[in-house]
Amino acid sequence: MVSGIWTEKYRPSKFHEVVGQEDIVKRVESLTNSLNIPHLLFAGPAGTGKSTLALIVVKELFKENWKENYLELNASDERGINIIREKVKNFARTKSLGNVHFKVIFLDEADALTPEAQQALRRTMENYSATCRFILSCNYSSKIIDPIQSRCAIFRFKLLEKRDIDRVMQKITESENITITPEALEILYEGSEGDCRRAINLIQSTASISPAINAELISTIISNAKPKDIKVVLDYALAGDFQKSREKLLDIMLKESISGQDVIKSIQKEIWNLPVEPEIKVKLTEKTGEVEFRIVEGSDPFIQLQSLLASFVLAGLGK
Repeated sequence: MVSGIWTEKYRPSKFHEVVGQEDIVKRVESLTNSLNIPHLLFAGPAGTGKSTLALIVVKELFKENWKENYLELNASDERGINIIREKVKNFARTKSLGNVHFKVIFLDEADALTPEAQQALRRTMENYSATCRFILSCNYSSKIIDPIQSRCAIFRFKLLEKRDIDRVMQKITESENITITPEALEILYEGSEGDCRRAINLIQSTASISPAINAELISTIISNAKPKDIKVVLDYALAGDFQKSREKLLDIMLKESISGQDVIKSIQKEIWNLPVEPEIKVKLTEKTGEVEFRIVEGSDPFIQLQSLLASFVLAGLGK
C-alpha cells in the first residue's frame, strides 16, 4: 500500500544520510558544529540535496527551536525587490532564540531574483550579519551577482551517480516491501537523470500500480521512448528509407504520448551506438542540439524531428 509522499518520508534528517555529496556534507557539518557558519551558497541541479542539507544544518544548529529561527522562501515565487525589503528584512532584524546568536534564512532558487532584488539582498546581508545567516540555493551560480558570491562559502552540488540512486532505492524497496529488477533500476536512473527527488517520485508512482516493478512498468511511467524503438527509427533513416523512419517516429510519439524533447534526448543517447564514423556522430549530435533548441523556442516538434531524420538519411548516404 503506497501512502504518504515518499520524497518527504525518505528525506534525510542527518548529515550521514545525505548521499552523493560526501565532500560537501563533511565540510558543511564541520561548519555547523562550530556554531558560527558563514553565509552559504548551494549551487547545482534540482534533486541533488541542496534544500535537504540546508534543513539539516538548521535543525542541527537550533534543535527544538529550529522553526522559530528559520525562514524559508522561494525566490521564483516572488521575484521582486519586495521579498527583500519586507519578509527578509523583517525576519533578519530580530534576534534569535536559544544559544546560537543568529537566525537562518533559506532562499531557494535565488538565481530567479531580479538584479535589483539581489542588490537589496546584498545590502541586507551586510546590515544584518550580526543577527542572521543566509543559505542561498540556485541552479546556476553564474546568475548570482559577484558581490553576493564573494560574501558566501560556495558549494557546488553534482548530479547523483547510479550507485547513489541505487542506495536510496534499496532503502525504499526494503521499507515498502516492493521489488525492482536490475533492468528497471537502470531505466529508473536514466529517467531520473541523477535527480534523486525525481527517482523517488518515479518509484512511488510505479509502486502504486504494482509492488513488483519491472523494466516495462517503469518505462510506462517514465514515458520515455524505448531505446529499441529509437534504434529502429534511426536504422531506417541511415538505410535511406526516410518514409518508414518518419512513420515509425510518428507512431512512437502518438502511441506512447512522448514529447519532442523526450524523443530528442533518446536520439542523442542512441547516436553513440550507431555504426557510423566518429566525425559523423559529432555532426549528428550537433544537429540534434540545434533541433532541440528550436523545439524549446516553440517550433513544431514533429517538423523539427523530421528535419533531424533527414540529416540521418544524408549521413547514411555519405553526404
